[in-house]
Parts: sequence; C-alpha cells; structure tokens
Amino acid sequence: MSDATVLLSEMNDRSREVFRRVVETYLESGDPVGSRTLARSLSEKVSAATVRNVMQDLEFMGLLDSPHVSAGRVPTQAGLRIFVDGLMEVAQVAVADREKIEATLGANEPGVGARLDRVGSVLSAITHGASLVLTPKREAPIRHIEFVSLAADRALVVLVFADGQVENRVFTPPRGQTPSSMREAANFLNSLAEGRTLSELRTHIAREISLRRQELDVLAREMVEGGLALWENAGKQHERLIVRGRANLIDTDADDLDRVRSLFDELERKRDIVEFLDLAESGAGVRIFIGSENKLFSLSGSSLVVSPYMNADRKIIGAVGVIGPTRLNYARIVPIVDYTAQLVGRMLSGQGKG
Repeated sequence: MSDATVLLSEMNDRSREVFRRVVETYLESGDPVGSRTLARSLSEKVSAATVRNVMQDLEFMGLLDSPHVSAGRVPTQAGLRIFVDGLMEVAQVAVADREKIEATLGANEPGVGARLDRVGSVLSAITHGASLVLTPKREAPIRHIEFVSLAADRALVVLVFADGQVENRVFTPPRGQTPSSMREAANFLNSLAEGRTLSELRTHIAREISLRRQELDVLAREMVEGGLALWENAGKQHERLIVRGRANLIDTDADDLDRVRSLFDELERKRDIVEFLDLAESGAGVRIFIGSENKLFSLSGSSLVVSPYMNADRKIIGAVGVIGPTRLNYARIVPIVDYTAQLVGRMLSGQGKG
C-alpha cells in the first residue's frame, strides 16, 4: 500500500474534500487558501471554524503549511505528492493543444533534431514552463569506419552512417602506430560493421577480438579497442538535450527571481540534466518529481514532469519533460507530456500519428 493510500485512508470524507480543494485552489491561484473562502465552496455546508479545524489537522499531518501567521494554508511538498498520487483527476488533452503538438511532428524539417526542436518550443508555449527534449541515441546502421592520423598522440575515427550522417571523434592511439596498422584496424572494423548499429557492433566486435587475437597485429588491435572504447563511452550519452522556454519560468513576483536564477544555472549544466532525465528510463509512463525529490532542482523549488518515448521495438530512446514551479497544473500538464512522448515515439518509428 502506497504512502498516499495510507494517508488518504486515515482521512474522512470532509478532510479529503478540504485537502483536495486547498491543493486545487492553490495550484490555480498560487495564493494561500483561507478557511472562510474554502467553506463557501465545499459541497457540505460547514462553518469557517470547522474548516479551520480540519486544516489544522491536515497541517499536523504535514500536508498543509501556513506561510504566515494570519494567512491561509498552502500544500507542502508531501501534500502535493499525496494529491498527485491519490486525488488528482487527470484532464484530457485539449483539442487545440493536440493540434499544435501534431503540427510540429508533421513538419518537413530535414532531420530529427529540427523536428524535436520544434516540439520543445511548442511544449514550452502550451504549458508555460521550460521544456526538455532528450534526443535519441544514434542507432542508424554503419556504412564505413576509418582512422586518420592527426599527430603522434592523436588520431581521428570517422563513422559514416547508412543515413548519410558523419560523426568524428579524436582519441589517443597506441604508441608506434603505422599507416598499415591503421588500415588493418579499419579493414577489421569494416568487415564487421556494415548493416550493424553501434550497439550491435560493439557487442560483435568484442566477441570477434577475443576469437581473432592471433590474426590481428598488436597495434591494429589496440587501435580497434581504443576507437571502440571511445565510441562505447560516447554511445552511452544522448546526442543532444534541447531546452526551450526558460523565460516562461520568470514570475512577476520578485521573490521568485532568485529561485529562477538558480534554476537557470541548473539548466546550463546540461550533463547533469541528461543524467537526471535518464531516471525516466527506470519505468514507462509519466513520472513527476516535486521540489527536493530531485537533487538537481532542490534549490529552486521546481517540479519536473517527464515521460520517456520509445522506438518501434519498445526500447526507450529519449524523453520529453516540462519544468515549472511546484504549483504546476499537474492535471493538465501530465497528459500533455504523455501525449507528446507517444507522438514523438511514433514519429521516430515512422508510424505517423496512427
């Protein structure tokens, strides 16, 4: 039984309704909710004093907080988590929002990156938050591999993919390399590479090297292993993280400016964000990280709604997400992120909107 289920089971109907109304009103307005205002909106006609007593009980449970002595209540981070997990009613994606997202994926920009860039911009615009789009790892089959000597201590490995894309990486070759050892290394790789993706090639090459060590010159084998290690490390990283709409995070409230500046600093540390978004790979579906639940945004008091997307083989290859204040409209944003992730996955699998 989850924490949300346990806590909600300890509440009576009145407490649950008061709690739900406090959270929904706060997420809509951003202001503390008073007992007098709340009493007028409840389905059960009760006095403001009764509502105030219920709110005090919820505060004692750690679900609500009083930002000022005479002010109303706001949900705590724990309260938001309980609401999201146990009481939130997810809305349908509005037709207008759906059409805007679909239009970006139907555009004819050359390359996946340009289309995902548009997805990020639109996702930011319709959610009024900052969007994150983690682009997929390159999994196109390889057409050709070549090593180029740049200096005694530097060499270039050139990968030509079947889709025409070319990627280059510089690495440190073994001492004593010769033109013939470089050709031998390239010939070995090309005899195995064509038609295989990088991940498939890494697995196959490791097996072949162990079987054919006697056939490979020592220098050639070290060139292969050196270049292979480089690509293996690079292959573990996503190609690109697209961040759009950071300006949407700036509220008119001057008290929030320090929080926003802190978040902007965090958004610049793209490597940290990529590592954090990899958490999305631990399970399919939308995940919600509120405030200090994620170390990356703990100082800025922000939340992240993120969902992985998959290719035709149901393998997670990237993620889309929205960052905003903890008082995000979760009920609206969760289905938007989920819908966008599903469309991106179908687009990359060549299935269109389906």
